[in-house]
Amino acid sequence: MSTLRFEFVAQDHIVYEGDVNMVIIPGADGVIGILPKHAPLMAVVSPGEVVVKVDGQEDEYFAVGGGFVEVRPDKVVLVARSGESAAEIDAVRAEMAMRRAEEYLASPERERDKERSMSMAAALRRSRVRLNIYRRRGRGPRRPGDRPSAPPPSGESESE
Repeated sequence: MSTLRFEFVAQDHIVYEGDVNMVIIPGADGVIGILPKHAPLMAVVSPGEVVVKVDGQEDEYFAVGGGFVEVRPDKVVLVARSGESAAEIDAVRAEMAMRRAEEYLASPERERDKERSMSMAAALRRSRVRLNIYRRRGRGPRRPGDRPSAPPPSGESESE
């Protein structure tokens, strides 16, 4: 199957760079599935999940914090505010950010500072995206704070 070049660049680092068979990106008007020889396109990218498909390999999942994408028949360039692979997601940090945003948005203060309220609503969406990718992709415990149980030291039983 033919491939196209995919470059996913965040503000401070290259998130992904390689030849792919398909990339799925969350567009402002819906999900965009891009295959080789796709028609040229410029689009706004919404916060969400990016999926990279390469024949013979497991799909790779990334969180994107919004940005824009340029599509050419042989290349896709995604420029984003933030981006990270499922394996890079710090679930504890994402959970804390989600709780802070939820608490602020539930407080009376949200009515006084509309700009901060919009910022916190965006932070809440980003945190939820990150946690959903983390949980669904099996990269760790199902909930932040859950830890896989370590085997007991040799010679000890679990009941000791």
